[in-house]
Amino acid sequence: MKIIVAGIGPGCPEDITQAVRDAVGVADVVVGYKYYFQFVEPYLRTDCQCIDTGMKKERERAEQAFLLAEQGKTVVVISSGDAGIYGMAPLIYEMKQARHSDVEIAVLPGISAFQKAASLLGAPIGHDLCTISLSDLMTPWELIERRIQAAAMGDFVTAVYNPKSHERYWQLYRLQEIFLSQRSPDTPVGYVRQAGREEQTVKVTTLQAFNPEEIDMFTVILIGNSQSYIADGKMITPRGYYREEDTNPEGLGKRIMTESFHTIKRELSRQDYPTDHLWALLHAIHTTADFEMEKILYTDEHAVENIYNKVKDGTLKTIVTDVTMVTSGIRKGALQRLGIEAKCYLSDPRVAEMAVSEGITRTQAGIRLAVQEHPDALFAFGNAPTALMELCELIRKGKTQPAGIIAAPVGFVHVRESKHMVKPFHDIPKIIVEGRKGGSNLAATLCNAILTFDDAEQLNPGRDL
Repeated sequence: MKIIVAGIGPGCPEDITQAVRDAVGVADVVVGYKYYFQFVEPYLRTDCQCIDTGMKKERERAEQAFLLAEQGKTVVVISSGDAGIYGMAPLIYEMKQARHSDVEIAVLPGISAFQKAASLLGAPIGHDLCTISLSDLMTPWELIERRIQAAAMGDFVTAVYNPKSHERYWQLYRLQEIFLSQRSPDTPVGYVRQAGREEQTVKVTTLQAFNPEEIDMFTVILIGNSQSYIADGKMITPRGYYREEDTNPEGLGKRIMTESFHTIKRELSRQDYPTDHLWALLHAIHTTADFEMEKILYTDEHAVENIYNKVKDGTLKTIVTDVTMVTSGIRKGALQRLGIEAKCYLSDPRVAEMAVSEGITRTQAGIRLAVQEHPDALFAFGNAPTALMELCELIRKGKTQPAGIIAAPVGFVHVRESKHMVKPFHDIPKIIVEGRKGGSNLAATLCNAILTFDDAEQLNPGRDL
């Protein structure tokens, strides 16, 4: 008395294991969904009895198998893919307990649909993964949605089974919405319809571009994690071997920064920021670990991109800072690579003399000197509101037309006012940390965001570290 539960793979002869072929070859009876018999028919004995049932008849199949096995026959119950993954194996074991049956049970694994799909898509399941079925016939949707949320938040590569049917038309849209709230819109997504069969179709796209209307019940979907990428039309999820080989401290620093940026992006309250604002925002949060930057970082439309274009075309050659700490935080490799000079005038001997003679602060005097020598510079403020106010006054007098302004002075006196003063200059691209917050580190990192803007689309920070 024996029941063998066999996974016959996704649907092509070469994906049926030899163990399964041998099992159906000695079976007295094969029980299964009628569609699947075509895949095992070549291996059956001529006197083998085939009992087929329609869709949603799993309990009837299992009962038939036990009745026949209890008569002393060797019965093979076939499932597509792997019998233990959304297949017949759990039901057979449950029924054995319920019947108090002495029938021996054996399970033969098969190639699952998500494994076959993964092989066709490239190498998308190279790291931690989970599978989720969207069928709510036996699982409440509330529980399915909690599992989707956990998978999306946990950064698992996720295989989606039973994604859609005539009745289940909206659930896949909801899954996409949940994943977009936790993952980058550029996250790779691949899907395979009728894997391993003549009707097979394979497609690689992104989470944002993914269209649930292209999916049916014969489709398996694979959603990548934050490290997954598309290369030559294939999905790849790296295990990390190349990172482990990189013992160069610079390479390690770049990897840590990249992972940090991806982590920050996943935790943002919005996933639809324009690229150049997002790039500045990621730098600001990475430097401060302060997600309030989402509320207080202001950028003019295309400000980062427009200032970068001035660097790229050679019209912007100088960055002027209010204090030396800002200058120190701007990446020297980027300045050298792009031919940019970063200057702070506080140590210039003319500054102290001007400050005393005109009764102004040293930072104000430094800005006056800077405007005389570099009226078209990018001006970056991370400390002194009086210096920013001085620049505003000089702009109003027509003595300077900066390439851009980074306004991030910090403190309690005149700080907010200085930032309000700079906003009306609509023809000058501006990045402003609103309110009292700011600092030299913020001003410097926003300069770095501009200098590395060509890495923004790929979300690949760390150049020139």
